[in-house]
Amino acid sequence: MTDATRTRRETTLLVLAMVLVSLNLRALITIVGPLTDEIRTDLGLSRTVAGLLTTAPVLAFGLVSPLAPRLAARFGSDRTLIASMLVMAAALALRPLPPDALLFLGTLVVGCAAAVANVLLPALIKRDFPQRAAFMVSSYSVVLGIGAALAAGFAVPSMHWLDDSWRGALALWAIPALFGAVAWRLHARSAPARPVASGPRVQVHLWRDPVAWQVTGFLAFLALLFYSMAAWLPDVYRAEGMSAASAGGVLSIALIVGLPLGLVVGVAAERLEDQRPIVLAATAPLLIGWTGVLLAPMAAPWLWAALLGCAFGTGFPLSLALMVLRAPDVRHAAELSGMSQSVGYTFAAIGPVAVGALHDVSGSWSLPLVVLLVCCVPTLVVGLAACRARFVGEPAVEPELARNEPLAAGAAPR
Repeated sequence: MTDATRTRRETTLLVLAMVLVSLNLRALITIVGPLTDEIRTDLGLSRTVAGLLTTAPVLAFGLVSPLAPRLAARFGSDRTLIASMLVMAAALALRPLPPDALLFLGTLVVGCAAAVANVLLPALIKRDFPQRAAFMVSSYSVVLGIGAALAAGFAVPSMHWLDDSWRGALALWAIPALFGAVAWRLHARSAPARPVASGPRVQVHLWRDPVAWQVTGFLAFLALLFYSMAAWLPDVYRAEGMSAASAGGVLSIALIVGLPLGLVVGVAAERLEDQRPIVLAATAPLLIGWTGVLLAPMAAPWLWAALLGCAFGTGFPLSLALMVLRAPDVRHAAELSGMSQSVGYTFAAIGPVAVGALHDVSGSWSLPLVVLLVCCVPTLVVGLAACRARFVGEPAVEPELARNEPLAAGAAPR
């Protein structure tokens, strides 16, 4: 079903389903950061072990992502997505319950379910919005950010509403996950279920393709920086004397402020054959923001958070848009999404644990923040490489030449 043939009701239902699913896919991680001190105190955990609550789902993103296209080809993409959301809802409800080991096991299961949805949604968007794929993927990224920001901002207040229970605050997010499953089921009933692997087969060996690795590397470094921020930025500011609610608010600002930029990035990415200017616009505030947190955290905490938010609000929508812009067809959009998220999130899983371990070893946040600042450099380098105009399996072409070349079958306009 194309953009032109879909009715307004079907489009509305599809967009609603996409929004409700997307809201859950980062919230399961960002809700942990503001509650880390309460969880550590209650369970007697070190910062290194507490970092696993953020690392476990990110690691699951990496390890499970390659399975998502295969599951979609076997059972159908819509059915696979619905099943992943139901599993996520169940795991979110169960992970805060005793015994304490269930917290880590449930978090890992939640990450596995989210990994499947992470991979399938960009390919489903390319399937259902072939003429606006990059814009819709960027919009999906904006909704991811909204869910992440809501979870971070309401983590401490919801804990207080629930008799100071961090367990209840975590379990609360099972409800929107269930809504996401129901919404996608309603959408699937109004349109025939189709596997992601539709369209003509173009043989491209992604694991040997430099473009695929550049897209993967850009996501990997961005994700490492983002999840390290989500896990520990509240702790950085609590160490500076901020209250738990205010420190959670700093993280929430970092997650919210860049959201409108995602829509701008989507439009720009579709219109530009060469997206390198967008990479520069993302990495400059990233460098400034981490420098501010390192050297003068209390001088302007909201400014540093806003700069980090602008960086991720620009970089993440671009990294997701590249998965469809660099793919010649829907099948390769799914495979590139699977590869980049598999390697990228496995690499990113190092971040929260490494940052916590560096703090435990050094006794301060200076060393971990220096390491995060250094990681901004390779983010810029691989991002510039990934944004040169070509598909996977093709040599780089100059933007002025790319304008005159016809699009490959099934590709989204760039």
